[in-house]
Amino acid sequence: MDIQKISETLMQKVIDYGPKVLMAIVVLIIGNVIINNLVKAINKMLSKRDTDPTLSKFLLNLASGLLKVLLFISVASMLGVATTSFVAVLGAMSLAVGMALQGSLGNFAGGALILLFRPFKVGDLVEAQGNTGTVKEIQLFTTHLITGTNRLVIIPNGPLSNGNIINHSAVGNVRVDFEVNVANTIQVEDARTAIMNVLNNHPLVLKNPAPSVNVKQLGDAGYTLLVLPYSKPEDYWGTFFGVQEEVRSALNKANITAPTPTRIVLNG
Repeated sequence: MDIQKISETLMQKVIDYGPKVLMAIVVLIIGNVIINNLVKAINKMLSKRDTDPTLSKFLLNLASGLLKVLLFISVASMLGVATTSFVAVLGAMSLAVGMALQGSLGNFAGGALILLFRPFKVGDLVEAQGNTGTVKEIQLFTTHLITGTNRLVIIPNGPLSNGNIINHSAVGNVRVDFEVNVANTIQVEDARTAIMNVLNNHPLVLKNPAPSVNVKQLGDAGYTLLVLPYSKPEDYWGTFFGVQEEVRSALNKANITAPTPTRIVLNG
């Protein structure tokens, strides 16, 4: 009799829960197929937009994970499992993690925006957060720059995405500005001619846009010339240092001197 009762109980359980379990399995299988198709569609859309591979991989994993969590909750609910407490605990955990990683999440959001909208790319010469350098790597949380002195600068993406960014590589060339101080005893055209000879013959200085030399400021003992050569972004530092060296050498050969500092000493 005990065996018969157990058999009847088991049979009743199968009748009661069998359809639910079967339906849950069907929903789980179909849900996984739908999720895989959605992820493939998102991947195709990101590929058409030429989204950065690092960002694409993260977004695909995030979308797949969220959809599978929703599917798991739906299947558990179909089996009669109380999911309200589970969702509440999951929400509380998410809130706690978000508060603990507030700064990191800001940097992540900034990195996602940079990778998505691309204000600059690897290899660009940029000026941001008080640093000037060539972009070596763009990660989700930080961006790496190599400065003209060959130093690695790591900038958090949160402040970087919210601050001013000057991309010197965006238009295909960059102007390399520097100043030269000349004594009042030297004619402007003599100094300009000596400097322009250097600019016209330097291999890194572009012919178009044409370089120029202009008077920026007049002083009591001399005047300041603003030298404006253009170069390719990748040649910026070579032009900046190399042209200045050659200009100084050319001015010395032409006996073009800098202003002599003067000091007034009062007695008494």
